[in-house]
Amino acid sequence: MSARPNAAVETATAVESADPCCAAPLPVLGRDVTVPLVTGGEVTYAALDYAASAPALQRVWDDVAAYAPYYGSVHRGAGYLSQLSTDLFENSRVTVAEFLDCRPDDQVVFTRSTTDSLNLLAAVIPADCQVFVFETEHHASLLPWRDARVTYLNAPRTPQQAVETLERALADRDPYGPALVCVTGASNVTGELWPVRELAAAAHAHGARIVLDAAQLAPHHPVSVRELDVDWVAFSGHKLYAPFGSGVLAGRADWLQDSEPYLAGGGASRKVARRADGGVDVEWHTTSARHEAGSPNVIGVYSIASACKALTEAGFDSLVARERHLIAKVREGLAEVPEVRVLSLFGDDAPRVGVISFVVEGWNSSHFAAALSAEYGIGVRDGLFCAHPLVRTLLGSDPQDPGECGAPEAAPGERSLNAIRVSFGAGTPDEHVERFVGAVKELVRDGAQWKYRTEDGRCVPDRG
Repeated sequence: MSARPNAAVETATAVESADPCCAAPLPVLGRDVTVPLVTGGEVTYAALDYAASAPALQRVWDDVAAYAPYYGSVHRGAGYLSQLSTDLFENSRVTVAEFLDCRPDDQVVFTRSTTDSLNLLAAVIPADCQVFVFETEHHASLLPWRDARVTYLNAPRTPQQAVETLERALADRDPYGPALVCVTGASNVTGELWPVRELAAAAHAHGARIVLDAAQLAPHHPVSVRELDVDWVAFSGHKLYAPFGSGVLAGRADWLQDSEPYLAGGGASRKVARRADGGVDVEWHTTSARHEAGSPNVIGVYSIASACKALTEAGFDSLVARERHLIAKVREGLAEVPEVRVLSLFGDDAPRVGVISFVVEGWNSSHFAAALSAEYGIGVRDGLFCAHPLVRTLLGSDPQDPGECGAPEAAPGERSLNAIRVSFGAGTPDEHVERFVGAVKELVRDGAQWKYRTEDGRCVPDRG
């Protein structure tokens, strides 16, 4: 197939914005990686899928590389490397507590991810606890409560409606016993900020507790457990520029201490002894170790602590200002394309982080995302973003035009119910979002340069 030049690629430069109010992006790993274009040549990869996994900060990578030769077993080892690794592991816990502005008696438990953190919390809630969760949540928040009585709340259309909906549901619960509210800090679909402090006040006023899913909030805004007055907070390292397989659950200790360990094994137990009848008696730790059985992911934990320090030292005021600058660029650019519809719950003026989802009239979203990648070197995400009820609500469950290939997550009877998500953060240069906006305009105006087909559930260039 013949290829014409991509104007969006040709005119894009690596020159940063001269806007003095915006700091330069933080250095991230892979910032100079080039990828091939199906139309010929190569281009620097524009990573615009931060909401799925953010690239590692160069600072984090350097810290991990410097520690790696000294890696050793954590806890109880007598050797120097073991003691050094134990100190590093426990000091990382202190760093995370400071990053989250935890209360003195809060516990910081290291997990594998936000999903793991919320499943841990689901395993320790009281047996008669009722859980309240909006349908707008990521599946990590929506699905872990399998053994609890769950009330799913309809998607609100304003922050105030969210608070009022929760207040009514909590007041009307029967029986009026223990309750837990699970809510996101920033939507992984629309990027909109949720009224966490107000929701926490409503929960506490009605005798409930609240856990904050900060997976999309913590990389973009400061999170203070005390100021927000949440009982727990969960987040993942891989969205916080520390993609080494660790997560965090931080908050009140009582439910954690009163429950059986999330996993049973070494590290969680203080004492194990045989009984006269041949059985085994176990005394479990009452500290965070109670829910950290097995050899911990020291490098993953250290990488989270390194990222917390790096973001704190960079200053969230500066990071937020730069991100708002990028958000404005993207939203203003998309607004110039009549065929584009940006998805939103709370409206155009709602504060948000760098996560924007949209659909394009006349295009299947999987086809559009594939063309952005293959023809422009831009990595975005397409689908339902592990938030199926929310995306279906925002799209009205109306199938889109089929395009040349469909969405792998299309439900029976739907040709292609999906959307496109662009997301960015502290490591994103202006050129990446400028290339993205230019590519969207060019694809809508001129169409794709290549033919595409579905292969193993994904839309890919047809090279046959």
